[in-house]
Amino acid sequence: MDKTIDPQLFTKACETMIGVLQGQNGIGTLQEKTIHSVLKYYYAPDPIYHEIKIGQYVADICVDGEIFEVQTRNFHTMRKKLTYFLQDHDVTIIYPVAHTKWLSWLNIETGEISPKRKSPKTGTFYQIIPELYRIKTFISNPKLHFIISLLDVEETRYLNGWSRDKKRGSTRMDGIPVGLFDEMRIDTLSDYTKFLPTSLPLQFTSKDLVKSAKISQRSATLLLNVLLETKVITRIGKKGNNYLYEKEK
Repeated sequence: MDKTIDPQLFTKACETMIGVLQGQNGIGTLQEKTIHSVLKYYYAPDPIYHEIKIGQYVADICVDGEIFEVQTRNFHTMRKKLTYFLQDHDVTIIYPVAHTKWLSWLNIETGEISPKRKSPKTGTFYQIIPELYRIKTFISNPKLHFIISLLDVEETRYLNGWSRDKKRGSTRMDGIPVGLFDEMRIDTLSDYTKFLPTSLPLQFTSKDLVKSAKISQRSATLLLNVLLETKVITRIGKKGNNYLYEKEK
């Protein structure tokens, strides 16, 4: 598969798959299916490679023996599938992240949908960290690869949450991808260094990583756990009460 972003192909994937899915189900019932289907079409435009039976499992995409799985969350549910696929196949997990999001709210009682508003949150590549941690025992396998796709998304949510304005704890109606902003490819173990900012010193603590990568302490802890598994960093001692790590030279 080509390793460069193709905006025209992504637009075509959106137009094709969203149109098909709307015709089948109505846009309000799609949930995760829209993003999943668009990415499947984008990374493998020929449907002959979609939904391929391999043993007791079905792969989202299989091209020349290489498997691609679109997984929006819950990587731990893939453990049995990965164990089977990785025996004989290279596997790439495609993980979508909402980079820029425009939100609309559906009032269940009146049926009215609010105008779109841009969410103040911006998605990043680091959002995959908790998912990588859930399959930490697999990531040192050289046959396992990742594509993190940063998408621009129009999302509609039901006003059915527990907060006063009914937004917190609300249910997502659907997310419609409208653009591919960027992607990160993890093809080899050394590619995990992409998660280490260039501003990070050769020797660093988790607090240094938090500051440099602009992530939470919890995310930094999980990321360090993952990076130790890939051996792109080593733990070399302590600095005060904090563990000290070193990037592989």
